[in-house]
Amino acid sequence: MSQHTQPQQPYAPAQPPGSSPARNGLGISALVLGIIGTVSGLIPFFFWLAGILGLIALILGLAGRGRAKRGEATNKGVTTFGAVLGLVALILSVVGAVLTFKAVDEAVTDINKAVADSSASAKPATEGGAAAGGAAGGTEGKDDVLREGDSAAYDDGLEVTVNAPASYTADEFAIGHTKGNKAYTVSVVIENKGKEKYDATLVTVDARAGEDGVNAEQIFDGKVGEGFSGTVLPGKKITATYAFDAPADAKGLTVEVGPGLDWDASQWELKL
Repeated sequence: MSQHTQPQQPYAPAQPPGSSPARNGLGISALVLGIIGTVSGLIPFFFWLAGILGLIALILGLAGRGRAKRGEATNKGVTTFGAVLGLVALILSVVGAVLTFKAVDEAVTDINKAVADSSASAKPATEGGAAAGGAAGGTEGKDDVLREGDSAAYDDGLEVTVNAPASYTADEFAIGHTKGNKAYTVSVVIENKGKEKYDATLVTVDARAGEDGVNAEQIFDGKVGEGFSGTVLPGKKITATYAFDAPADAKGLTVEVGPGLDWDASQWELKL
């Protein structure tokens, strides 16, 4: 009995001799980073991320094209597209940086302008200023000194007036009054001549007494001490009365009024 043996087939290698797997990683990475970088460039304040990813994508794309030319990669189209997206991301990052810095510069300019516009004028208000100065003992020519009845006028239409002090008798439960000292009330008037509502809740009023400028404690009792609150509409005014404790021999009271965070404080020299 004869046996027929099938001829053994020769082993066929999976790849031709001398060939290596395609190295397409650079092209794929360039495409992914290029897409992310381009999208980042379209989002405000993400220009920095677009610049970083765009630069990396462009470098990887150019390196991937070199591989494709040498036959080491087979995704030349993907690599080229990734490099192009990297370049687009770089352009968007530059545009975004310019727009962002310009917007920040404009914002800083507006803030500085708003602060400058809300600074107080150095001169007292015209109405009653000269008369009050004369009554205070010849203060003509001292425009930088505010006296009782004078107004600090701000460029945005806000006007602050401090009236003459008056003797005050604090009740027995008053806070801030020391036995042997004298108490005085001072009324502060804020008039809104501007076009916007004014928030009076942040007004600060402080005082110093005598030539040495010792701190004059604010007095709180059932009649005074509440201060300002609420808002003031354009064309309206608001008044608050404050009481301060001063040494018995004090001849003057320096009152400082700060209309808020956006306004400079002004000082009045009042005679007791």
